[in-house]
Amino acid sequence: MSSIEAAVFGHHEADPRALLYYEWCQRLESGYAVADFAEDVNELSRADRPMDAACWRLLDRIESAGRDPDWRYFEWAATGGDPNSLGVARDSPGYRTPVDYSRTELFDRIHGGWLGRCAGCALSGPRVSSVIGCARDENLDYTILGLHLLEQYGADFIADDVSALWLERLPFLRTTTAERVAYRNLIDGFLPPDTASYRNPYREWRGALVRADIYGYTNPGDPVRAAELAARDASISHTGNGLWAARWAAALVAAAFTAANPGEALERAQRVIPANSRLAVALSEVIADHADNLGWERARAVIHERHSHYNRLHSIGNCCLIAAGLLWGAGDFTETVRLTAGAGWDSRSNCATAGSVAGICIGASRIPAHWTDSLGDTLHSAVTGYPTLRISDLATRTHRLLP
Repeated sequence: MSSIEAAVFGHHEADPRALLYYEWCQRLESGYAVADFAEDVNELSRADRPMDAACWRLLDRIESAGRDPDWRYFEWAATGGDPNSLGVARDSPGYRTPVDYSRTELFDRIHGGWLGRCAGCALSGPRVSSVIGCARDENLDYTILGLHLLEQYGADFIADDVSALWLERLPFLRTTTAERVAYRNLIDGFLPPDTASYRNPYREWRGALVRADIYGYTNPGDPVRAAELAARDASISHTGNGLWAARWAAALVAAAFTAANPGEALERAQRVIPANSRLAVALSEVIADHADNLGWERARAVIHERHSHYNRLHSIGNCCLIAAGLLWGAGDFTETVRLTAGAGWDSRSNCATAGSVAGICIGASRIPAHWTDSLGDTLHSAVTGYPTLRISDLATRTHRLLP
C-alpha cells in the first residue's frame, strides 16, 4: 500500500478524497497520462477534511487526460462497445464441451460447486462463522441473487433486470467499492453501463468476479455462454479488466465440469478474454510459472511482486492468486483452499472461487467431510427474502435451470 493510499484507505466510497485518489490510480494503471497529477492528488487526498470543490476540479482534469498512444494493452471502456462482441463464438471448435455424465452426477458437481464456494468462503479466513452455516458474506449473497435473477428472467436477462433486482433485494449497506458506487448511480438516475463508469474508480476491482460463479453453474461445459451472462451482469458496475475477470471466472467454473483437471479449465477460461488485456497477460505468466515448476512460495511471491502496484482488491492480482491456488493445488480440494487462503490479498473471495472450481472438479460426494460437516447444509444471506437457506436446495434449484 502506498503512502497516499494509506492516508485514504477505508474512506467511504462517497468521500471525494478517496474517489480522487483511486480514480487517479485507475487512470495511471490503464495507461493514461496522469502521472504529473501525483503531487496534487497526494496533497488533496491527505487533507484532514474533505476539500470537495478542489477534489472535483482535479478529478475533472484527470478524467480529461488522454491515453498514452503507445499503450499496448486492450482496455474496453463502458461507453465504447459491447464486451461480448470481443469474445469467441459459441460454436467455435473445442470451446463447448458436452457434458457426458448422468443427471445425478451433474447434480453432484453443481452441489460440489455450491459446497466448495461456501466452505472456501466461510472456513478459509480468520473470521469463521460462529453459527452453523456460512457467515453472511457478499461472496455468497451475489451467488444467491444471481440464481434468483436466472429463475425470474432466464438467460435472456438484461443489465436493467440486474439493476432492478439490486434495488429490490440487495441492501445498500451490504455493497462495497464498485457495487456501492454503481448502486448510488442507479439511485441518482444513471442507467447501465454508465452506472459502471461514472465516478466509479473501483470498476476494475474484484466485485464482478465475485458475482460470476452462478453463470458457470448453469452452463456446464459451455464457458463462452457463461462468460456472456457474467459480462451482462458485470456491466452495471465494472469495465475493462474488472469485466474481463467476471468473464474469466464464469468460464473457469463452466469449464471445470468437463475439464480433466484445473489446468485444463484455466486454459479454456483464458480464451474468453482478450489475449492482449492486462488480465490475460498476467494469467499467462502464472501458467508459465507453473509449467516451469516454480515452487509455491516463490510463485506466490512473484505474483505479489508483479502486481503490488494494484490495490489488494484489484481483479488482476486476485485472479492470479486464484489461478495459482488451483494449479499448485493440483485438483486436491484441501490443498487448493489451503494454498489460496494463505496467498494473501482478498483471500476469502479467492477461496470462494477456487473452492467452487475444486468442488465441481471432484463433486460434492468427494469433498472431505471436515469441510462440509460444519456448514450444516445451511447458509445465511443478506438478500431480501432469503435469510436462511439450505445449500442442497440451492443446488437443486440450480440443477432445475439446466435443459
